[in-house]
Amino acid sequence: MSGATATLLVTCPDRQGLVAKISNFIYANGGNIVHADHHTDFSAGLFLTRIEWQLEGFKLPRDLVGPAFAAIAQPLEASWKLQFSDVCPRLALWVSRQDHCLFDLLWRQKAKEFNAEIALIVSNHENLRPVAEQFGIPYHYLSVAPETKLEQEAKALDLLQTHHIDLVVLAKYMQVLSASFVDRFPNIINIHHSFLPAFAGANPYQRAYERGVKIIGATAHYVTADLDEGPIIEQDVVRVSHRDEAADLVRKGKDLERIVLARAVRSHLQNRVLVYGNRTVVFA
Repeated sequence: MSGATATLLVTCPDRQGLVAKISNFIYANGGNIVHADHHTDFSAGLFLTRIEWQLEGFKLPRDLVGPAFAAIAQPLEASWKLQFSDVCPRLALWVSRQDHCLFDLLWRQKAKEFNAEIALIVSNHENLRPVAEQFGIPYHYLSVAPETKLEQEAKALDLLQTHHIDLVVLAKYMQVLSASFVDRFPNIINIHHSFLPAFAGANPYQRAYERGVKIIGATAHYVTADLDEGPIIEQDVVRVSHRDEAADLVRKGKDLERIVLARAVRSHLQNRVLVYGNRTVVFA
């Protein structure tokens, strides 16, 4: 599809005529809808939708689309988000010592698999600085210790503001972010090396091996103040057997982590993820 598009993500109490009301806003202003998907959570009484249309020929200038839709959203008690496809989000990748997810995201971005600029890499170790230098991306080392954690998080927040970061991706950043940090910067995706809610927290592969599981998984989720409890974006699993040692689980798990994290980041950047409560709808 050529040309820029606009996307609305909308959540509101369910009632009759919602698809018509939202679609008519676009039609009445000369827009051509190219994707539309809807979901009703009957238990919560909520209607959720993603609708995307071409900006070519649309009568409203970009700065008026939001205010115009707000007039429609208010009586519907809707929460909503508007995004334009040609606005390039800025990402910060946070890492520790492991490089597999970092390399994967860097190569995918370089191959233009998703529309984003990786503006900086932040780490609590120096190990991966050569990778950042290889790709020409600024690298910021912020050591983390219990007595300096809040001070270093304040420096990290300054970096995110200075670099105009839209999304932080924890690409195997093996530290727990404080509740105050998450409250001030909530747009964070994490990759956890298990099929949550199983084996939350540290050393999931070792615990999975000791438990004798037959599948292992990986989970990408938004970060909240509760460890590994945020809304899940993407998951996948792979089979393991009694012949696999703990190291085999780690090897197979790393392959999954790369794929699952990339899918989650891509879905987020394409504005396909709608969070409500502690759940998500991920539109295809």
